[in-house]
This record gives sequence, C-alpha cells and structure tokens, in this order.
Amino acid sequence: MTVRKQEDSGFISLIPDLDMSDHTASLRYAGIIQYALMPDPEFLKGYLKDFFVLFLPRDIVSGDFYYAFYNKYKMCIAVGDCTGHGVPGALMSILGISFLNEILQSGADWKANRILNLMREKVMKALHQTGNCAETKDSIDIGLCIVDCSSGKLQYSGANRPLIMLRNRVLTELKPDKMTIGIAPLKEIPFTNNCVDITQGDSFYLFSDGFSDQFSEITNKKFKYKHFKRIIESVAGLPMAKQKEYLECSFKEWKGNAQQIDDVLVFGFQF
Repeated sequence: MTVRKQEDSGFISLIPDLDMSDHTASLRYAGIIQYALMPDPEFLKGYLKDFFVLFLPRDIVSGDFYYAFYNKYKMCIAVGDCTGHGVPGALMSILGISFLNEILQSGADWKANRILNLMREKVMKALHQTGNCAETKDSIDIGLCIVDCSSGKLQYSGANRPLIMLRNRVLTELKPDKMTIGIAPLKEIPFTNNCVDITQGDSFYLFSDGFSDQFSEITNKKFKYKHFKRIIESVAGLPMAKQKEYLECSFKEWKGNAQQIDDVLVFGFQF
C-alpha cells in the first residue's frame, strides 16, 4: 500500500498498489473512486461563501453521498442516504449521482421537487420496481436544494431528509415528504417544493441519519435528532471549519469505542 497526497484537494488517501489481492486495499481504492464522483472542494469554494463536509463512512465505501451541480445562475446541492451501507450502499449512491447528473444536464425544469419526481421514476425503472412484494426495496432518502444566485431564492424538496436553516442563531427545520426515492408502501404523490428567501449570514445543513442514530458506548442510547439539532444550534456563528470540528468531536466522544452503526454525512453551507 502506498500513501500519496492529493495536491488538488489537500487530503491524504491510501492508494493501493496494482496487486488487488488484499480485500481492504480493494475497498480503499473503491472508496477513492466513489469520493472522486462527489464534488471537489475547489469546485465548492468557487460557488459557496463557506461550507464544510463531515463525511465518515462506516465501511470505507459509503451509502451516503453529497452532490453539487452548477448551471448558469443556479446551483443544485444534495445529500443522499441510500439503503444499506458498504458496497451495496455505495452502488446505490453511484446510481443516485448518475441519475442527478442525467436529469440536470437534460435541460429539465430546475425545480427541486420536479428533480426528485424524475429521480424516483429513474430509480424505480432501473431496479424494476412495480410494487410487487417480492421486489427489491432499495431506495434513496435525499434532501435537495436549488439556489438561484441571481434572485437569492432557495428551493428545497426532501425525501425523508429535512433541511435545517440557521438565521440569526434561530434554527428552522424544513420538513421532508415522508416518501423515498424508489418504491414506497403507499400511493406515491409528487414531492413538495419549499421556497426560502436567502439573507446574508444564513446557514443551511443537509445530512443523513447516521449521526443521530449512533449509539453511545457509555449509555447505549442513540444520539437522537433533537440532540443533533441542539448541536447545530450551538455552533451558530462559528466559521464552517470550526463547526465541522465541533460536530466531529461531539460524534466521536458520544460513540467512544462503540461500533459505528451507519455512514455519517453532514453538509453545511452558506451563500
């Protein structure tokens, strides 16, 4: 195994030698490929005032993914949480990223809920999901934002994943639809489109459920979503890099030596 510094993004990664007999080396290489499909930090720096990505895969490769795409005056930002983790979750995440690219590059209307509606159709078609009980129930939970940089408006649509907004140290939660991207047990209806006027200093957070679902080594209890929101509220006003540091320390302190049960992803950003 060789260690090589990636000069363009500044992170250290393990690049396996050509001998792929070692299973862990294979997973690490797969993780590098998956990471390469997600937005480069330098790309994000060009369009976001400040941001952080806390990305802690459970099994090297991840069922969580983050996404960004820019076209003219609009930017799409999303965080997805796929069924499972490890290799199956990573394959679903690549499917999700591919479909988002396809939709946004096709010239389709850039409405957050419209994108999720189209993405659901594509996932169901790809996995041959028709509602039969014997079919695969693989799916993607996702929070997706469209920002119009010229008008200062943000659209949000969510499939089981909310959006948190901090404005003047006050936390507001935009709730998702209780539907997933993929087959659902109830009759599927269009996703909801939420609109927000952005003001200077607003912070937004998209995230998977891995942080709040983590068990503590000491109490053997979950971190829980209410506790997670309190942590987000407590870092209001700090630079995004400091927020990431605080969140990561809080997670690791809570987890201790307990097993990490799921992938963890938090994407915080400002315009």
